[in-house]
Amino acid sequence: MTEDRRVQSAPLRWYRTPVLACALAGGVLLAGAGLVLGRPDVIATGLPLALAGVWALLRPPRAGSVGVALSVDAEADPGTVAGRVDVSGAAEWFQLVIDQGGDRTGAVETTAGTAATTRTRLLHSGPAEALAVTARTLHADACWASAAALRADAIWNAAPRVRPAAELPLSPRLLGLHGGHEGRRGGTGGDFRDIHPFAPGDELRRVDWRATARMARRPGDLLVRRTNALSDSAVVIALDAADDLGAVVATWGSGATARSGPTSMDLGREAALSVATSAIGDGDRVAFHALTPGGRSLRSGSGARHLERLRGVIAGTGPDGDGTRFRRTPPVPPGSIVFVLSTFFDGAAADLALRWSAGGQSVVAVDVLPQPQTDRLTPAQNLAMRTLLLERTGVLQDLRGAGVEVVSWAADDAVTELRVAARRARRTHGRGARQ
Repeated sequence: MTEDRRVQSAPLRWYRTPVLACALAGGVLLAGAGLVLGRPDVIATGLPLALAGVWALLRPPRAGSVGVALSVDAEADPGTVAGRVDVSGAAEWFQLVIDQGGDRTGAVETTAGTAATTRTRLLHSGPAEALAVTARTLHADACWASAAALRADAIWNAAPRVRPAAELPLSPRLLGLHGGHEGRRGGTGGDFRDIHPFAPGDELRRVDWRATARMARRPGDLLVRRTNALSDSAVVIALDAADDLGAVVATWGSGATARSGPTSMDLGREAALSVATSAIGDGDRVAFHALTPGGRSLRSGSGARHLERLRGVIAGTGPDGDGTRFRRTPPVPPGSIVFVLSTFFDGAAADLALRWSAGGQSVVAVDVLPQPQTDRLTPAQNLAMRTLLLERTGVLQDLRGAGVEVVSWAADDAVTELRVAARRARRTHGRGARQ
């Protein structure tokens, strides 16, 4: 349960409303009607209205400011955010227009203090506007009103769900000395390696007395039982945030994700966090890079605290607004396994994957494009979609031809595909995969 609190304030600019003119005109009309009809009671009814209008006209409100504090907090129900709106300022009352999840939901009239509480259901993971409030103030029975003083918003980074994988592909080379994977170097914790003559640096507790009695050639020779070291894998997650495409093809390029179904960024964030959770659960080191200009990066680390940092960074990764192609290649340690998460419409992510594969890294291309839904497409749009998908198929075939494993995260059996890729890597490199 985390809370995000935003406080904003703005000066007030007052202007007269039609209420003031109506009060003065109403008082004059009632007084005139009373004089014509000879009705003192009608004159008495209009006199207070006219005096109130004159009083409000001669005493305009003083300059001041209005403050809005927004607080958002996660609820027990995943994907739901609770919000609270507090207003402050020297005014009689406030008018608030409240937006939730980008849609206007209602207006509130209140005095200073806690104005409203909200409950917002977020449709997608990642950064989203959970709550926004536009405020203005009223004075002297609405004879004076301020312009819309400010629009305060609270951005909530919704964490994606996790689909942990039982097995993940490993790099052909394991460089670490601590972990849960069988390495190729001598050490402790692994399976039997060989029987070797005792050498300086060997521990006496590793002397195999049975092998010494049976195989020693000279008196005083000792034989030690050596094992393989347990190593950790260096995992790098590269998330391409150039596109955010929904399952409904008709919404592509419009930015309207409310009715687009799960988007590619939803699947990308889910895949990134799932891979990170599985890898850190096995004691591996994980680094993260957002493939956008100025995208966030998190250097390699392990452990529960590093996983929470990864969760925050992944949840805060949104689509690139201007669509600028990234040019800087993120640093990748030698001997890493790189997971490239992209829709692979733009060739930049595929170029990086091929470059890393040619440099000796193990690369897994995770396709995060949702299953396209072609409803409500015109014949021209259908032809354009088929052309794009055909070009994308060529990119994926080039990746497979270069030895890059390709996994579709939109499939129901995406975790099974990762397991198959892990076992294929085990057969190829002759080494066990993550169990």
